[in-house]
Amino acid sequence: MNDLLSKMVGKKVDLRCEGSASLRGEVIRVEGGVVQLRDSEDKTCFVSLDKIVVVWEAPDEEHRAGFVS
Repeated sequence: MNDLLSKMVGKKVDLRCEGSASLRGEVIRVEGGVVQLRDSEDKTCFVSLDKIVVVWEAPDEEHRAGFVS
């Protein structure tokens, strides 16, 4: 997971962790068994690599609730 996420620095990803936690953010740094993410509100999150189950690149479009006409 460390090598994979290190190659994704600067990209927006979705992470699924053990349990039901799901996170989205730009990968800022990966070191010491932790990935650092920045979300759309410019807040920083730190996630332990050993808790991550699934990771994929996030789509560029934003999902918005509502009706489509």
